[in-house]
Amino acid sequence: MPPPATLGRCPHPDPTDLLYILPLLLARPKGSSLRTCSSPSLPSSNSISLVSSDPFWTLSVGFAELPCRVLGGRAVIMGPVRGLKKRKRAGKNAAARVTAAAPGSGDWWDDFSRRIAGHLSKEPRKFESIFKISRKTFNYICSLVGVDLMARTSNFAFTDGKILSLEDQVAIALRRLSSGESLLNIGVSFGMNHSTVSQVTWRFVEAMEERGIHHLKWPTSPEMEDIKSKFEGIQGLPNCCGAIDTTHIMMCLPSVDASNKVWVDYEKKHSMVLQAVVDPDLRFLDIITGWPGSMNEVPVLRSSGFFKMCEKGTRLNGEKVELPEKLEVREYVIGDSGFPLLPWLLTPYQGKDLSDAKIEFNKRLSATTMVAQRALARLKGMWKIIQGEMWRPDKHRLPRIIYVCCLLHNIAIDLEDEVRDAMPSSDEHDTSYKQQFCDIADGNGSILRDKLSRYLSGRLPP
Repeated sequence: MPPPATLGRCPHPDPTDLLYILPLLLARPKGSSLRTCSSPSLPSSNSISLVSSDPFWTLSVGFAELPCRVLGGRAVIMGPVRGLKKRKRAGKNAAARVTAAAPGSGDWWDDFSRRIAGHLSKEPRKFESIFKISRKTFNYICSLVGVDLMARTSNFAFTDGKILSLEDQVAIALRRLSSGESLLNIGVSFGMNHSTVSQVTWRFVEAMEERGIHHLKWPTSPEMEDIKSKFEGIQGLPNCCGAIDTTHIMMCLPSVDASNKVWVDYEKKHSMVLQAVVDPDLRFLDIITGWPGSMNEVPVLRSSGFFKMCEKGTRLNGEKVELPEKLEVREYVIGDSGFPLLPWLLTPYQGKDLSDAKIEFNKRLSATTMVAQRALARLKGMWKIIQGEMWRPDKHRLPRIIYVCCLLHNIAIDLEDEVRDAMPSSDEHDTSYKQQFCDIADGNGSILRDKLSRYLSGRLPP
């Protein structure tokens, strides 16, 4: 009997994604079946399986995963596709153009900087101050998206008629994402129509989704051992694999529209939620976004692929650590009091009159979870398009913009960008939001937390 086939999709489908289901079904092996379930963001009558937090559709048959990808109405499907050879030739030609016009030459920046006008012209025309990244990181990003941006011919041009180069397009998109300024202001600063700024930025987002995905993935076993060692070095928590937290991306939406009520959060603001698992270097290991602000940490967590994999035992399933007194500690992540206490997610003790050991545990846990707060604060501080209040954003595109900002955040860390490292750090990312509390407590989670509390109380610093 052939193995079943499973179709997975992130929980923010564009309605046009459904147009591509049929080709995916036709691509599956003969005799295989399709497991289905309801979608959290489509009517219950739909039966497309949404079982993964990965931002792409994947068709899995047995132990083999077929590279069928659909995102936002764009499809790349296995097998013969009409026009494939033509697109391959276009890609090769684009690669040749990218190579011929390799980023990083002084001539490009000299020419581009002379175009700067508006309020930016009153500031020092230094590359790093405008784009918040180093030239090395900029060049790498150009190399990532170059083929995709140059494969499609376009008439994007400055107001003087000069066609935008690869570097021009990347620079404009990065300025839009890093500054959060309006399309009109950026158009004035660089001498182009605001519609050009919008189109260039969106093409950049699409290219980064495809080409930068390897910068945001769950660590391999050797990488995880390094992460656990670093976490233990912060406050002594052994076998800790990550810190989890959420933040709100605020939006300005018309209150008269009844459909916008779902986006109202507990602080009476319109927002979209971003949940992230972070390592000690402030890198994002796993994210989910797109859910409305009316949902708190628990339903957002339960909707994530990360939660489902942890519950099934396919994530956080590494070797246990043996501590003194024969205490065994499994892999786990840590979060604040807004999250439930689970066998693989540890949160602080709540209540009054806590023992000294429990108070000490809370201090250590809180100090270690600060990495997640710092990462989200750094994300918003560096990519200001998701900081503050966005004016009537496209709610279908916004999750993809957030995802790309997370990719760019990780890229700056991976390349050890000195400009990023010089930025002032902060622990505040939801300054106007009060701490929430969750009273869900799993028995096995309580046992693990008590084990760690006893262990840490025996090695208190002098």
